[in-house]
Amino acid sequence: MGALVKGQNGALAAARVVVSVRTEAAVDVSALLVTEAGVVRSDQDFVFFNQPSAPGVMLQAGAPGALAVSFDEVPAEIAQLRAVITLGDPTESFVRYGAPVATVADASGNVLYEYRIDGLDSESVVIALELYRRGAEWKVRAVGQGYAGGFAALVTDHGVRVDDADESAQTQPQPAPTEPQIRTVPGEAALSFEKREKLDLRKRAVAKVLLDKNALGVRARVVLVIDKTGSMLKQYRTKVVHRVVQRMVPVAIQLDDNGALEAYLYALSFAKLPDITVEHSDAWAQTFLHLGGTHGGIDYDRIGGRNDELPIMRDIMDSLRPGAGPTLILFFTDGGFAKKREIAALMREASHLPAFWQFIGLGKANYGVLRSLDEMTDRIVDNAGFFALDDIDRVDDAELYARLLSEFPDWIKAATAAGVLR
Repeated sequence: MGALVKGQNGALAAARVVVSVRTEAAVDVSALLVTEAGVVRSDQDFVFFNQPSAPGVMLQAGAPGALAVSFDEVPAEIAQLRAVITLGDPTESFVRYGAPVATVADASGNVLYEYRIDGLDSESVVIALELYRRGAEWKVRAVGQGYAGGFAALVTDHGVRVDDADESAQTQPQPAPTEPQIRTVPGEAALSFEKREKLDLRKRAVAKVLLDKNALGVRARVVLVIDKTGSMLKQYRTKVVHRVVQRMVPVAIQLDDNGALEAYLYALSFAKLPDITVEHSDAWAQTFLHLGGTHGGIDYDRIGGRNDELPIMRDIMDSLRPGAGPTLILFFTDGGFAKKREIAALMREASHLPAFWQFIGLGKANYGVLRSLDEMTDRIVDNAGFFALDDIDRVDDAELYARLLSEFPDWIKAATAAGVLR
């Protein structure tokens, strides 16, 4: 028998296996048969007590039940089988019980692998194991990942329509007022479990800031602007900017209706790029942060050079409509802002529009007018904030999000009182 630890995998030579779980708690066992995209083909690929079979997978009777898998019968389009355990009482959490143990045995009952799922806390639903294809072979991976959004979020994020599936998926209790509400978007299901785990931690950090600022449930358009001047070359080459993109995605998931970041690059000129979505954020960064020449009608070579913030700021302002919902603009730059008088005038004009400008300095630089934003007069509301980071990689997520979102909820209140937001 092989004892697995979280993240470890092992080969499966048997044509048929049984996945089961030992636990002190009353749990349900279910399975999701997903494609390479991380979603089911239809609701028929969801195995649970009201639908106990799918091609190649059968839920065996008993408490808590077990999943009998025949790999030869699993359709070729299915890349992974995700085995899920869910507490029968969703108001409870696994921290109250001993660690569940997931096992994989062959058809004769010989245990091939065992995985003790340690470290569970407030979770009531956990993806225990993943059986997945590697070429013509099958393997098992120890996952042990709690699902922040609960059972309903888990199945819908994998493409299942909860109104046609388990009724209990619709009746999960809402988090208590003191517990951060962690939003999910469908694209998260396509991520690896390692990336999903990191993303969940970051989403929790964002939600904690909003909870502390009494801003849970706020919805806002989120715009990301990134400096593309020559002085930023090292930040691109060492992938600091890539990591910035990854750390801003959880902000959009928590705030934006569709969880996507609207993206711009700017320097002497600017370019509006395709939105950044959670499942494609790595590919987005690898592609659009390094393009040269002309692609998609954009001349990337002409973006670079010295800074000129006025055109990009004006373009964003032109997209805003008085009385619309809030917009949060995350503006990353390593300095410049030489046209102090013009930028100050633009910010005064922008104070009448439903957007908050959060400027973030990257590296040690002269940020000019940005350092005096709080002293700027003749604005209907204070519509901008600024902080500088010598090395953003040295700032942990909790501190970064606290600084990033500290003024935005206060602006929402002030802008609402002033009639900028309705």
